[in-house]
Amino acid sequence: MNLKLKKVLTMRTIVATSAGLTLSSSTFVAAVQVAGFLAGDAAWLAILTGGLLCTTAALCFGELNGMTPSAAGIRLYFSRAYNDRISLIVSMLYMVVVMGVIGAESYVLARVLNEVWPSVPALVWILAMFSIVTVLNVLGIKIAGGFQNVLTYGLVLSMLAFAFIALAKVNFQLTSPFASGGSIGLVNAVALGVFLFVGFEWVTPLAEEVTHHRMVSKGMLLAIGILSVTYALFTIAMTATTPRETLAGSPIPHLIFARSILSDAGVTWMVAITLAASITTFNAGLISVSRFVYSSAREHVLPPLLSKISMRFFTPWTAILAIFLIGLAISITVLITHQYLVMVNIAAAMESIIYALAGLAVIRLRGKMPEADRPFRIPGGYIIPGICTLVFTGLALAVFASFPIVLLYIALGLLICTWYVNVVVPELKRRYQIQKAAAKPPRRLMAQKKSKSD
Repeated sequence: MNLKLKKVLTMRTIVATSAGLTLSSSTFVAAVQVAGFLAGDAAWLAILTGGLLCTTAALCFGELNGMTPSAAGIRLYFSRAYNDRISLIVSMLYMVVVMGVIGAESYVLARVLNEVWPSVPALVWILAMFSIVTVLNVLGIKIAGGFQNVLTYGLVLSMLAFAFIALAKVNFQLTSPFASGGSIGLVNAVALGVFLFVGFEWVTPLAEEVTHHRMVSKGMLLAIGILSVTYALFTIAMTATTPRETLAGSPIPHLIFARSILSDAGVTWMVAITLAASITTFNAGLISVSRFVYSSAREHVLPPLLSKISMRFFTPWTAILAIFLIGLAISITVLITHQYLVMVNIAAAMESIIYALAGLAVIRLRGKMPEADRPFRIPGGYIIPGICTLVFTGLALAVFASFPIVLLYIALGLLICTWYVNVVVPELKRRYQIQKAAAKPPRRLMAQKKSKSD
């Protein structure tokens, strides 16, 4: 039986999923890093600039998704724009990086909960979070989507409330809100500020489950707008009310900020926010990455076991369980090594690479497929895709220059993914062809059946 995914998702869930992929506890750490590159309370400049730049990428993904609305998402866009091998290598590496972000997220969550309940091992909290979200996803996309709506919008409102309470304590007076402190610092801050929006485009694999695929394009733009305002206000509230050196030296700056503003009540509230942020990240990541895994297995570039769909719930249950196990393994690794900041910077660099490739893909496909149907077309010709390509290429290089270890890890990841695509994928496709041939009745038998029927 050829089961398909159900078209049940609305705009509300698309925005919540796109925003939820970026609303993580590790973004609080990244926000403090962004502020550290700038003088005064000017972090909002880098954050809004990062959001504006990500809007150019969202427009590019919107046009690409309109042309090919598929659970394969990025892999399919890049396959048509470049070639299948390049698209497989890049998209698989990107999928691993997104899972790495979950590892960094789980580390921050563990540190926060350990601060409040030191007697409970961090791994217990991580396992509980992963298990709850996995069960919800297996039960159905509508249940997981409704859960995502409540958490994401509740989280945004809580962060805005915290920001206004904190800013009210200083009478909304900021220290040098327009002083960037130099162009180099601003460039680095914007490059890292992109990480605050990391993953918004991973909502595109849900294109086969929305009631109308144009929702994906609009949903990404709305999510970036909401996140830009929320992050900017929350970050300047942190740096305006709490000593920056105290925030920068901790993996839980948001908890320190909360304690300085509302004492124990603030800590309790921020713990709830941290839990919500971690769950939204993993839930949204599980929703979208599992669809990518499912579609890749359906096209025989991942083991066929991962393409199974539940006959009862119409969800890719084997892909969901696989992401659960991978996410748990990465989380335990980060918990042991404490290399959460490395994952933050790897994600910032990889995100910039993907956005640059998306902008270039729009340009290439307009040349290769000028007559193709484009339900959503970026206005202004090649200006926005060109800006997206050039700016994000520069931002990726800026991250590599500031953190050379990131370049090493991404190069190593590319080598491993290249080996997989060149060695493992051909074997998977060969086995599929053998099974397909074995399933067909011999030609002689088919001819005999035809002659009898005649």
